[in-house]
Amino acid sequence: MTGVALAEELLLLAYDDETGKATMPRISLDLGMAAAVLVELALAGRIAYVDGNLAVTDPTPVGEPILDGVLGRMAADTPHSPSSWVQRLRHGLRDRILGDLVERGVVRDVEETELDFIVVHRYPTTDPSVEQDSRRRLAEALGGEQLPDERTAALATLVAVLRMEPALGLTGSAAQDARRRLEEIAGGAGFSGTISLEESVVRPSVALVVTALGQAVDQALGKRTVG
Repeated sequence: MTGVALAEELLLLAYDDETGKATMPRISLDLGMAAAVLVELALAGRIAYVDGNLAVTDPTPVGEPILDGVLGRMAADTPHSPSSWVQRLRHGLRDRILGDLVERGVVRDVEETELDFIVVHRYPTTDPSVEQDSRRRLAEALGGEQLPDERTAALATLVAVLRMEPALGLTGSAAQDARRRLEEIAGGAGFSGTISLEESVVRPSVALVVTALGQAVDQALGKRTVG
Protein backbone atom coordinates (compact mmCIF):
# COMPACT_ATOMS: atom_id res chain seq x y z
CA MET A 1 0.00 0.00 0.00
CA THR A 2 1.16 3.53 -0.77
CA GLY A 3 -0.99 5.14 1.90
CA VAL A 4 -3.20 6.73 -0.76
CA ALA A 5 -6.15 4.76 -2.11
CA LEU A 6 -6.94 4.68 -5.82
CA ALA A 7 -10.36 6.12 -5.00
CA GLU A 8 -8.67 9.09 -3.32
CA GLU A 9 -6.47 9.63 -6.37
CA LEU A 10 -9.56 9.68 -8.59
CA LEU A 11 -11.34 12.18 -6.36
CA LEU A 12 -8.37 14.54 -6.25
CA LEU A 13 -8.08 14.44 -10.04
CA ALA A 14 -11.79 15.17 -10.35
CA TYR A 15 -11.92 18.14 -7.93
CA ASP A 16 -10.68 21.59 -8.85
CA ASP A 17 -7.74 22.46 -6.59
CA GLU A 18 -8.85 26.07 -6.00
CA THR A 19 -12.65 25.96 -6.03
CA GLY A 20 -12.80 22.61 -4.27
CA LYS A 21 -15.69 21.48 -6.45
CA ALA A 22 -16.12 18.43 -8.67
CA THR A 23 -15.36 19.04 -12.33
CA MET A 24 -17.18 15.93 -13.61
CA PRO A 25 -20.63 14.39 -13.09
CA ARG A 26 -20.91 13.29 -9.50
CA ILE A 27 -22.73 10.07 -10.36
CA SER A 28 -19.86 8.84 -12.52
CA LEU A 29 -17.30 9.92 -9.91
CA ASP A 30 -19.18 8.03 -7.20
CA LEU A 31 -19.39 4.93 -9.40
CA GLY A 32 -15.71 5.28 -10.24
CA MET A 33 -14.59 5.51 -6.63
CA ALA A 34 -16.63 2.43 -5.72
CA ALA A 35 -15.01 0.54 -8.58
CA ALA A 36 -11.58 1.85 -7.56
CA VAL A 37 -11.98 0.35 -4.08
CA LEU A 38 -12.99 -3.00 -5.57
CA VAL A 39 -10.09 -2.91 -8.02
CA GLU A 40 -7.60 -2.19 -5.27
CA LEU A 41 -8.96 -4.95 -3.04
CA ALA A 42 -8.71 -7.39 -5.96
CA LEU A 43 -5.11 -6.35 -6.66
CA ALA A 44 -4.33 -6.81 -2.97
CA GLY A 45 -5.67 -10.37 -3.11
CA ARG A 46 -8.55 -9.69 -0.72
CA ILE A 47 -11.48 -10.28 -3.08
CA ALA A 48 -11.94 -12.32 -6.26
CA TYR A 49 -14.54 -13.27 -8.83
CA VAL A 50 -16.00 -16.62 -7.77
CA ASP A 51 -19.04 -18.34 -9.29
CA GLY A 52 -20.42 -15.16 -10.83
CA ASN A 53 -19.86 -12.94 -7.80
CA LEU A 54 -17.17 -10.93 -6.05
CA ALA A 55 -16.36 -12.58 -2.74
CA VAL A 56 -13.87 -11.98 0.04
CA THR A 57 -11.03 -14.49 -0.19
CA ASP A 58 -8.83 -12.99 2.52
CA PRO A 59 -10.36 -10.75 5.22
CA THR A 60 -6.98 -9.53 6.48
CA PRO A 61 -6.99 -5.69 6.63
CA VAL A 62 -4.73 -3.94 4.11
CA GLY A 63 -4.00 -1.00 6.41
CA GLU A 64 -5.96 1.69 4.56
CA PRO A 65 -9.15 2.87 6.34
CA ILE A 66 -11.38 3.26 3.28
CA LEU A 67 -10.41 -0.12 1.85
CA ASP A 68 -10.61 -1.90 5.18
CA GLY A 69 -14.07 -0.48 5.82
CA VAL A 70 -15.34 -1.83 2.50
CA LEU A 71 -13.54 -5.15 3.02
CA GLY A 72 -15.26 -5.58 6.38
CA ARG A 73 -18.63 -4.77 4.86
CA MET A 74 -18.13 -7.27 2.05
CA ALA A 75 -16.97 -9.96 4.47
CA ALA A 76 -20.12 -9.50 6.55
CA ASP A 77 -22.41 -9.64 3.51
CA THR A 78 -23.25 -12.32 0.98
CA PRO A 79 -21.37 -12.27 -2.33
CA HIS A 80 -22.80 -10.05 -5.09
CA SER A 81 -22.02 -9.45 -8.73
CA PRO A 82 -19.45 -6.80 -9.68
CA SER A 83 -22.18 -4.48 -10.97
CA SER A 84 -24.17 -4.90 -7.76
CA TRP A 85 -21.16 -4.06 -5.57
CA VAL A 86 -20.34 -0.97 -7.65
CA GLN A 87 -23.86 0.33 -7.05
CA ARG A 88 -24.00 -0.71 -3.39
CA LEU A 89 -20.71 0.91 -2.44
CA ARG A 90 -21.08 4.24 -4.22
CA HIS A 91 -23.56 5.67 -1.72
CA GLY A 92 -21.82 7.79 0.92
CA LEU A 93 -18.35 6.77 -0.23
CA ARG A 94 -17.38 10.24 -1.48
CA ASP A 95 -18.13 11.79 1.93
CA ARG A 96 -15.99 9.18 3.68
CA ILE A 97 -13.10 9.74 1.29
CA LEU A 98 -13.34 13.51 1.60
CA GLY A 99 -13.41 13.18 5.38
CA ASP A 100 -10.28 11.05 5.30
CA LEU A 101 -8.49 13.54 3.04
CA VAL A 102 -9.51 16.42 5.32
CA GLU A 103 -8.25 14.56 8.39
CA ARG A 104 -4.90 13.97 6.68
CA GLY A 105 -4.56 17.60 5.61
CA VAL A 106 -4.73 16.95 1.86
CA VAL A 107 -7.85 19.11 1.39
CA ARG A 108 -9.80 21.43 3.70
CA ASP A 109 -13.53 21.57 4.30
CA VAL A 110 -14.97 25.00 3.52
CA GLU A 111 -18.61 25.36 4.59
CA GLU A 112 -20.66 28.07 2.90
CA THR A 113 -24.30 29.13 2.73
CA GLU A 114 -26.02 29.83 -0.56
CA LEU A 115 -29.38 31.61 -0.93
CA ASP A 116 -29.31 32.19 2.84
CA PHE A 117 -30.26 28.62 3.72
CA ILE A 118 -28.47 26.07 1.52
CA VAL A 119 -25.30 24.79 3.17
CA VAL A 120 -22.63 23.63 0.73
CA HIS A 121 -19.12 22.31 1.21
CA ARG A 122 -16.04 22.92 -0.92
CA TYR A 123 -12.76 21.05 -0.63
CA PRO A 124 -9.83 23.12 -1.96
CA THR A 125 -6.43 21.47 -1.92
CA THR A 126 -3.99 22.21 0.90
CA ASP A 127 -1.33 19.58 0.12
CA PRO A 128 -0.94 19.20 -3.66
CA SER A 129 1.78 16.55 -3.47
CA VAL A 130 -0.63 13.59 -3.62
CA GLU A 131 -2.39 14.79 -6.75
CA GLN A 132 0.87 15.91 -8.32
CA ASP A 133 2.22 12.38 -7.97
CA SER A 134 -0.90 10.95 -9.64
CA ARG A 135 -0.66 13.41 -12.51
CA ARG A 136 3.05 12.77 -12.96
CA ARG A 137 2.56 9.01 -13.19
CA LEU A 138 -0.30 9.37 -15.66
CA ALA A 139 1.66 11.85 -17.78
CA GLU A 140 4.61 9.46 -17.93
CA ALA A 141 2.29 6.59 -18.84
CA LEU A 142 0.63 8.63 -21.59
CA GLY A 143 3.95 9.76 -23.00
CA GLY A 144 5.70 6.39 -22.84
CA GLU A 145 5.53 3.22 -24.86
CA GLN A 146 5.97 0.70 -22.05
CA LEU A 147 3.29 -0.43 -19.64
CA PRO A 148 3.38 1.48 -16.35
CA ASP A 149 3.37 -0.19 -12.97
CA GLU A 150 0.24 -2.07 -11.94
CA ARG A 151 -1.19 0.68 -9.76
CA THR A 152 -0.73 3.37 -12.40
CA ALA A 153 -2.23 1.05 -15.01
CA ALA A 154 -5.27 0.60 -12.78
CA LEU A 155 -5.59 4.36 -12.34
CA ALA A 156 -5.25 4.89 -16.11
CA THR A 157 -7.94 2.28 -16.72
CA LEU A 158 -10.39 4.00 -14.38
CA VAL A 159 -9.62 7.43 -15.86
CA ALA A 160 -10.40 6.06 -19.33
CA VAL A 161 -13.70 4.45 -18.34
CA LEU A 162 -14.80 7.58 -16.44
CA ARG A 163 -14.03 9.86 -19.41
CA MET A 164 -11.70 11.96 -17.30
CA GLU A 165 -9.40 13.24 -20.05
CA PRO A 166 -10.58 16.84 -19.39
CA ALA A 167 -9.48 16.43 -15.76
CA LEU A 168 -5.99 15.86 -17.14
CA GLY A 169 -6.22 19.18 -18.98
CA LEU A 170 -6.74 17.49 -22.36
CA THR A 171 -9.28 18.45 -25.01
CA GLY A 172 -9.83 17.88 -28.72
CA SER A 173 -7.37 15.64 -30.53
CA ALA A 174 -5.10 15.49 -27.48
CA ALA A 175 -7.96 14.01 -25.45
CA GLN A 176 -8.68 11.49 -28.19
CA ASP A 177 -5.03 10.44 -28.33
CA ALA A 178 -4.96 10.13 -24.54
CA ARG A 179 -8.08 8.01 -24.56
CA ARG A 180 -6.52 5.59 -27.05
CA ARG A 181 -3.34 5.35 -24.98
CA LEU A 182 -5.28 4.86 -21.74
CA GLU A 183 -7.30 2.08 -23.33
CA GLU A 184 -4.09 0.55 -24.66
CA ILE A 185 -2.66 0.54 -21.14
CA ALA A 186 -5.84 -1.05 -19.76
CA GLY A 187 -5.73 -3.84 -22.34
CA GLY A 188 -1.99 -4.41 -21.96
CA ALA A 189 -2.34 -4.71 -18.18
CA GLY A 190 -5.15 -7.25 -18.54
CA PHE A 191 -7.72 -4.94 -16.99
CA SER A 192 -10.00 -4.94 -20.04
CA GLY A 193 -10.71 -7.05 -23.09
CA THR A 194 -10.87 -10.85 -23.14
CA ILE A 195 -11.36 -12.33 -19.68
CA SER A 196 -9.94 -15.71 -18.67
CA LEU A 197 -9.95 -17.26 -15.22
CA GLU A 198 -7.63 -20.11 -16.15
CA GLU A 199 -4.28 -18.63 -15.05
CA SER A 200 -5.26 -16.07 -12.41
CA VAL A 201 -8.38 -14.58 -10.85
CA VAL A 202 -6.83 -11.20 -10.05
CA ARG A 203 -6.84 -9.48 -13.44
CA PRO A 204 -10.13 -11.05 -14.57
CA SER A 205 -11.68 -9.84 -11.32
CA VAL A 206 -10.42 -6.33 -12.04
CA ALA A 207 -11.58 -6.52 -15.65
CA LEU A 208 -15.09 -7.55 -14.60
CA VAL A 209 -15.28 -4.62 -12.18
CA VAL A 210 -14.10 -2.30 -14.97
CA THR A 211 -16.72 -3.72 -17.33
CA ALA A 212 -19.43 -3.20 -14.71
CA LEU A 213 -18.24 0.38 -14.19
CA GLY A 214 -18.32 1.09 -17.91
CA GLN A 215 -21.88 -0.19 -18.17
CA ALA A 216 -22.97 1.89 -15.17
CA VAL A 217 -21.36 5.05 -16.59
CA ASP A 218 -22.98 4.46 -19.99
CA GLN A 219 -26.34 4.05 -18.28
CA ALA A 220 -25.87 7.24 -16.24
CA LEU A 221 -24.38 9.48 -18.95
CA GLY A 222 -25.30 7.77 -22.20
CA LYS A 223 -23.00 5.99 -24.61
CA ARG A 224 -19.75 7.77 -25.31
CA THR A 225 -19.54 9.14 -28.82
CA VAL A 226 -16.68 7.78 -30.87
CA GLY A 227 -14.33 10.41 -32.22
